[in-house]
Amino acid sequence: MALSVPGYSPSFKRPPETLRLRRKRARSRGAAASPAPELPEPAPRRAALAAGLPLRPFPAAAGRGGGPAARRNPFARLDNRPRPVTQGPDGPPHGQHEAPGSVLDSNQENDSLWEETSPERTIVPEFFQSQLISFSELDTPSSEGTELPVDWSIKTRLLFTSSQPFTWADHLKAQEEAQGVVQHCRAVAVTLPQSIKDPKLSTELRCALQQSLVYWLHPALSWLPLFPRIGADRKMAGKTSPWSNDENLQHLLMSDWSVSFTSLYNLLKTKLCPYFYVCTYQFTILFRAAGLAGSDVITALISPTTRGLREAMKNEGIEFSLPLIEENGHKKKEYGTSLGPGEEQAVSDEDEEESFSWLEEMGVQDKIKKPDILSIKLRKEKHEVQMDHKPESVVLVKGINTFTLLNFLINCKSLVATSGAQAGLPPTLLSPIAFRGATMQMLKARSVNVKTQALSGYKDQFSLEITGPVMPHALHSVAMLLESSQSGSFSAGLYPHEPTAVFNVRLPLAKVLDKEVVHKDLANCGLHPKTLEQLSQIPLLGKSSLRKVEMSDYICNWRA
Repeated sequence: MALSVPGYSPSFKRPPETLRLRRKRARSRGAAASPAPELPEPAPRRAALAAGLPLRPFPAAAGRGGGPAARRNPFARLDNRPRPVTQGPDGPPHGQHEAPGSVLDSNQENDSLWEETSPERTIVPEFFQSQLISFSELDTPSSEGTELPVDWSIKTRLLFTSSQPFTWADHLKAQEEAQGVVQHCRAVAVTLPQSIKDPKLSTELRCALQQSLVYWLHPALSWLPLFPRIGADRKMAGKTSPWSNDENLQHLLMSDWSVSFTSLYNLLKTKLCPYFYVCTYQFTILFRAAGLAGSDVITALISPTTRGLREAMKNEGIEFSLPLIEENGHKKKEYGTSLGPGEEQAVSDEDEEESFSWLEEMGVQDKIKKPDILSIKLRKEKHEVQMDHKPESVVLVKGINTFTLLNFLINCKSLVATSGAQAGLPPTLLSPIAFRGATMQMLKARSVNVKTQALSGYKDQFSLEITGPVMPHALHSVAMLLESSQSGSFSAGLYPHEPTAVFNVRLPLAKVLDKEVVHKDLANCGLHPKTLEQLSQIPLLGKSSLRKVEMSDYICNWRA
């Protein structure tokens, strides 16, 4: 049995500190240095030799005695991590791309050391760390032009960055804040010059920003986060909810909510409201006025849905379609429209006969037990259940059926959670304009200045962060303001509420609308004419949404 020698490691993975210092001094002298005198054996090594233990020789130091070339230091990377691939002048090697969340310094050890020696360093947001990504390297929809595509998803956060400061967006005066609110209520269309020389002194710009941050909400409970509602149980846990066990209070809340919901739909029908959202704890609904997204009738998109919800809508006589399923070429009927009950049963019987015809050809039809009716029904419903809670389950309701959907939602008991943190709480209504029972809310905006890494050192990077339920009109309005204030050059990171990304699906259109007629009909909907023009475009993003936007010299480069 080998003796235990202090400081000695038979596997030679953890050498004594004396050896480590010795090798460090040898490297610092370089290959051209004069040969160093031999040092005496370390005490642990001498003890091992005296005990008769076999020892490995010291690895040859670089540049000693004119011997062979120094081998790789076996102690340089004890964790056996792969070494980073050297990046050439043309970018990363073929087939390898930088991760979206990678830090600017590819050497993480150097970056950690820099953090320790620079306590004043400001933490760089995630968006800054991903600026090295090239749009051409990513297999996602992207394009370039002077205008952004319409995006119907709700954003939870916007992060704009620029080489010019955003100090003009901070600390609005009381008069500027009041003027912005009045401009919103009166739907004043503010037109700014292409470039503003001194944005901080532009009162018109600051008032327009305040106007762009306004939105309307019902119900309004300051101690509860009412958006998003899907997956919000954890954020609402422990909050006061006196209605959860009070049926009378729940009835009053739902009564007020029904009035507000009906008010919004009436505004939409008369084209005084462009669109609004209904956010439940299970799904989100986007109602759009006729003329938007290229449709000549009112439309409603619901996502995500389940088979139970679709069957309940079908039983109420609501005609709807599954646009993504039809777009992919699958033979799916339009619920409640394509087939009647008798025709549906005939098709079912015909399919059943075809599926067992091969048994008769083999002459074994009497020996094989056929599945019962319930098994056949479950098998046919399998595909419908598989798409539940997925983007493909998005449902489209058009025209007069949207009014039937309104009545269905008002009377639908499963619209409100019966247990959990959201029990008894009505769905959230979000709108760009005022409606009955609504409360005015403001998106939160703040500017931040950070240091980012550049080739010549570090440079100032200015950012503007906007948080809250950012609806499509607000995104376009803020982008127009930054185009003027930042001289047509800025970048943006957009963070969507994922269940709403599928609202960008292209709708089946019967005819092409006249843009002039659409703008005239929706002139009083409360939106800026340019924003209205964008929202009337046909969606192009499918089930994706905008993620990154870069504007340079008034030319947009975007990626979904």
